[in-house]
Amino acid sequence: MFSLFNVIHHFTQCRVSKIFRVKTQSYNVISFDVWCRKQIYTGATKTMNFRKANFSSLRAALQGIDWGIMFSDKNTEQKWLSFKMILNHYCSQFIPLIRKSRSVKNHPMWLNSEVKKLIGEKRKAFKKYKSEGTVAAFNEYKHYNKCCKTAIRKAKIENEERIAAEAKTNPKKFFKYINSKKMQVEGVAPLSYNNNMVTADTEKADVLNQFFSSVYTVEEPVGQVSPNSFTVASAPTTQWLAQDMVLKGLHTINVNKAPGPDGIHPQVLRELGAKLQWPLFLIFSDSLSSGMVPSDWKKANVTPIFKKGIRSQPGNYRPVSLTSVVGKLFEGLLRDHIQNYVVENGIMSSNQHGFMKDRSCQTNLIAFYDEVSKKLDSGDAVDIIYLDFAKAFDTVPHKRLLSKLRSIGLSEVVCTWIENWLQDRVQRVVVNGTFSTWSKVLSGVPQGSVLGPLLFNLFINDLGEGIMSNVSVFADDTKLCRPVNSIQDVTSLQQDLDQLAIWAAKWQMRFNVDKCKVMHLGCKNMQAPYNLNGTALGKSIMEKDLGVLVDNKLGCSKQCQAAAARANKVLSCIKRGIDSREEGVILPLYRALVRPHLEYAVQFWSPVLKRDIIELERVQRRATKLVKGMESLGYEERLAKLGLFTLEKRRLRGDMITMYKYIRGSYNNLSNVLFTSRSFQRTRGHPLRLEEGRFHLNIRKGFFTVRAVKLWNSLPESVVLADTLYSFKKGLDGFLASEGIQGYGR
Repeated sequence: MFSLFNVIHHFTQCRVSKIFRVKTQSYNVISFDVWCRKQIYTGATKTMNFRKANFSSLRAALQGIDWGIMFSDKNTEQKWLSFKMILNHYCSQFIPLIRKSRSVKNHPMWLNSEVKKLIGEKRKAFKKYKSEGTVAAFNEYKHYNKCCKTAIRKAKIENEERIAAEAKTNPKKFFKYINSKKMQVEGVAPLSYNNNMVTADTEKADVLNQFFSSVYTVEEPVGQVSPNSFTVASAPTTQWLAQDMVLKGLHTINVNKAPGPDGIHPQVLRELGAKLQWPLFLIFSDSLSSGMVPSDWKKANVTPIFKKGIRSQPGNYRPVSLTSVVGKLFEGLLRDHIQNYVVENGIMSSNQHGFMKDRSCQTNLIAFYDEVSKKLDSGDAVDIIYLDFAKAFDTVPHKRLLSKLRSIGLSEVVCTWIENWLQDRVQRVVVNGTFSTWSKVLSGVPQGSVLGPLLFNLFINDLGEGIMSNVSVFADDTKLCRPVNSIQDVTSLQQDLDQLAIWAAKWQMRFNVDKCKVMHLGCKNMQAPYNLNGTALGKSIMEKDLGVLVDNKLGCSKQCQAAAARANKVLSCIKRGIDSREEGVILPLYRALVRPHLEYAVQFWSPVLKRDIIELERVQRRATKLVKGMESLGYEERLAKLGLFTLEKRRLRGDMITMYKYIRGSYNNLSNVLFTSRSFQRTRGHPLRLEEGRFHLNIRKGFFTVRAVKLWNSLPESVVLADTLYSFKKGLDGFLASEGIQGYGR
């Protein structure tokens, strides 16, 4: 028993359950469970106390600096170091530091100074009563005890109201609050390494850093793998960087993000934007023209993020890089410049939907499966192949990437800067405030960088060249399909797979063949086998495609069940973790955290079957019953009082908003493939009416590009010709209400 108490002594918030005795022939056994939360302590750090910062004096101090003289006769690295030294010097004078422990404390988020003070007074009163034992002392204790309960109740309500108000913009705060109530601490679990379990944070950081470094690509000579050159309509501009762009970037910095390895806090940059725009403009301009990138911008603190699977396996963690905030500011400016050039010259493949303006997972799914559903409706068998790159972002070979950037006509100044930005990068893994050793980054584009996603898109931009099948790409998620009604069709699809394998070998990318699958659709499908690099692809009857479950019948029942399950899980967190039942708390949390699970890409998988519609609606029924005073009311009455509407009607409105984006709005460049305008002379109706597609199968009947056209054609001309999306929504709401289709707004 002593040893048990010795173990429990190192834990906090212990709770013992299931105490019972099992009598045997010679002795008694006590069986029990101990639920506890270990207190993790990694020392204390000093952070800036912005509540007591004197930004006025800090601005005045920076005002007197002549940055032109300060930077004279200095290269980019020296300018950056001078800037950082001066900024840190004045910050230390006008922004006090506060000592902050990194231990996992048991203090709840609602605990404020008023409650702490009352708890202290209550403890004093209790000690006084225990020592004196008088009625007056007891009454004093009762008074403070009552005050404590009132203050705690008030503090909890205020804290939960703040969480609810910020749930849409800062959902992490809600889950942090919920996790603070849990008995276990989530993070990097003990890791399996060389048949041993590594538990110390420093060792875990080193193991993860070693694994992340092991996936890098050792690049082969690039001489014989030059990409095809593009013919561009306009040459890239060289004088594109302006001082007002720097100021705009400083004003849009997210102050809730952590500083990078250079220690410069984003809130400092945002508060002092007007005073820092000029020196940063000078540094950015010199860096771009010289191609020299400050070494601080090439350092990264890597946070390991658990993906799925077994927590003890290092391979189940994804590295996310935290880099210099100033460096990311310049990356953002350069990304916008490159993106504008790419768009103006039509360089990016139309098959790519990832990290692209006005494109999303939903546009990818609708475009790809529209073609699949058409073929199935016409009686064809279809094979879909889902491809997965192994560590795609981490294995991009730098020289090959640069050859592609030069082939699209990017200026040598930009290419040189990117080349130096990719070279000599180092990273270290951070676990609970402890660091691994620095390691070199030999390949890849940094995950967590601003410029990385665009560079990756440009690197795989020619992936679909020479492929005869329908190819669709979202970042590194690739799929292709084609009708397979004959052996020749199967052979053609296999040839496309072989072509992709050749592309991957040429550009030193690797497919994770174990995760590449083939799905056979259609009742007359031959179920033909396929292989990638000589390895047979596994067959699948259901795949999760960009977060949506797709089966070989193109039904949505499994997706409805999964969406409802995810939403119910979050709703249960709200029910158990939030004490308040006020409308002002429950409703914002439901809208921000629960309903998005029920409406993610729902225009693609919108349910048709009654049971699926009920399955989704049941979640909202539960949510509305959580609100105080709504328990005994009927569902329709609850919706009316809360200003909510059925999810089915919200999906109807969402269909029309998405249609407007395709026909008149930001998705307009995708509409020609999906919709056909009516060619005959109209006698009534609006001029943007579309052909209503014919169908034989229910899967085609319920697909977005078919089901939404009829209602779109019935909209008034004044609604569909609205100049802005906001005006369209306003006109649409009026039309639907006048037609008796109420319930689509909040």
